[in-house]
Amino acid sequence: MSRTSKKCLYLLPDAKSKRLMALFLFLCALSLGADALAQQEDEALAAARSLMQQNRNAEAIAQLKALANRHAAMKGINHELGVAYYREKEYLEAAVYLEKARQENPEDRDAAQLLGLSYYFTGKPAEAIPALEKVRIWNPDASVDAIYILGLCYIVTKNYPQALETYAQLYGLSPDSAAAHLLLGRILLRQGFDPVAENEVRKALALSPQLPLAHFTLGEYYVYSGDYPKAVKEFEDELAFNPGYAPALTHLGDVYWRLGRYDDAEKVAQRSIWLDSTSSDPYVIMGKALVRKGQLALAERALQRSIALDPGSYTAHYFLGQLYRYQGRVEAAEREMKAAAGIQQLQASNPGRH
Repeated sequence: MSRTSKKCLYLLPDAKSKRLMALFLFLCALSLGADALAQQEDEALAAARSLMQQNRNAEAIAQLKALANRHAAMKGINHELGVAYYREKEYLEAAVYLEKARQENPEDRDAAQLLGLSYYFTGKPAEAIPALEKVRIWNPDASVDAIYILGLCYIVTKNYPQALETYAQLYGLSPDSAAAHLLLGRILLRQGFDPVAENEVRKALALSPQLPLAHFTLGEYYVYSGDYPKAVKEFEDELAFNPGYAPALTHLGDVYWRLGRYDDAEKVAQRSIWLDSTSSDPYVIMGKALVRKGQLALAERALQRSIALDPGSYTAHYFLGQLYRYQGRVEAAEREMKAAAGIQQLQASNPGRH
């Protein structure tokens, strides 16, 4: 064999080289296939997100479930399904997928936040707390709804010290300050935890006897409990060192009216209007007092002014309807009573203290 022939023979691949080459080509094909599949999956997730951005959540859910059936182990599907169900306000379903998303990625902040909120909205505050606590750790200085809801979860589970700490941090207060106790007291009162609210406000007053809004909040508490003489005292105490606070005058006027002290109700309502003529509530108080005093023309003017400032005032429409009945103006009375009934129906569908 010539030297040239031997050289060419060396250049020919042997069996082992052929196998290595085949393996290399196979791996390249697998890699290309995996890249193509990953690209398709990314595109499918992007398409679902696009649908959610258009508020077409049901369509996004259908696409994501179909994708999950084809690629059960694909990462990101549980997250997107959880978000889509949350946006559809199907919180039970959302929680199922968001829990899976957190298991896949414990650092998934969006999943943690929406999971906590989903548990809260489905009446599971204890289950919501761990997820929402993670949100607070991640965002210690952020004013986000999830942290406010975390405080409500602590309230509902009767962990009031943790609720105090949560809201103090959210509002930038020291947990042992009078302001923090008052803040918690006001939130508790709005949530219907009246005796606990009273206790927190009294802690605030023990630390700061002339703390603005403390006596006012106790006045509200006594109004809710129907103890109007005590409510009067608290509102008057608030005004003793906070005389320019118009809502205290308005609330005091309302309590005076409930006690049949119509002249006093009219007087403090007028003082409230002088301080803030943009609020409809003192005009309602004045109108109610004037109706009881038989001064119907002045009462009508006050109630109409209240409605002009706040067309959604049930009390203003109701008393104006009563006034028209006294005057025999049947059509006008029916119009106002119908408006009042509509407002009452809306308020019934959105219960809570305001």
